[in-house]
Amino acid sequence: MRVRLSAALCAMIAAGPVLSQEEAEAPADPAMTALPDVPALFDVSGVVPGDVLNIRTEPDASAERIGEFAADAVGVEVVEVDEATGWGRVNTGERTGWASLDFLTEAEPARLPDVARFTCFGTEPFWTLDLDAGGLSNFSTPEAEALYLTGPVRPGENRPGAFGVTGGAADSTLALAITSAQCSDGMSDRLFGLTAQLLLGGSGARTLSGCCSLQGAGE
Repeated sequence: MRVRLSAALCAMIAAGPVLSQEEAEAPADPAMTALPDVPALFDVSGVVPGDVLNIRTEPDASAERIGEFAADAVGVEVVEVDEATGWGRVNTGERTGWASLDFLTEAEPARLPDVARFTCFGTEPFWTLDLDAGGLSNFSTPEAEALYLTGPVRPGENRPGAFGVTGGAADSTLALAITSAQCSDGMSDRLFGLTAQLLLGGSGARTLSGCCSLQGAGE
């Protein structure tokens, strides 16, 4: 005996099961998914308006929830990918956590050298460089700040994961070397995907070390 299926039921079968976010957070088969090159920027996608993308302590849908991204969040920096689950490490407040890459789509641009805006920083001594490659960048410490005209981000020659930026001011020069490597700010639980070595020339010459964090165009 043949069973006739309604058109609506056929459409549901063809579309596959509708998953809640908790179900979709389940680990994907890494053999079936190409893992992205990080650190990189992503936009939240596939989350129902009014819902959120959860940030958890571990790359597991049952792990403790420690934060969230709005359904329309953009410029989310993923600094590490867990190969076993395909989840991405992200920072929230002063903590580091994990979010499902099933709900994150690469932004445009996504990574160095194409991302023009990012922040580098260090502690003991405290310093911050808000860098706008190809524009004016602000270097600051608790005592003072200075503007530098900086050039584009240039990739290292035959050195994957290495980048450099140079710049200058009226009485000083700037040279920033960046390497793709895990980095801690030493003051929080956050982890970053870029290390920095900053050399300032001129009368106030300094050599500083720290981390860098990518920023989206709207930040």
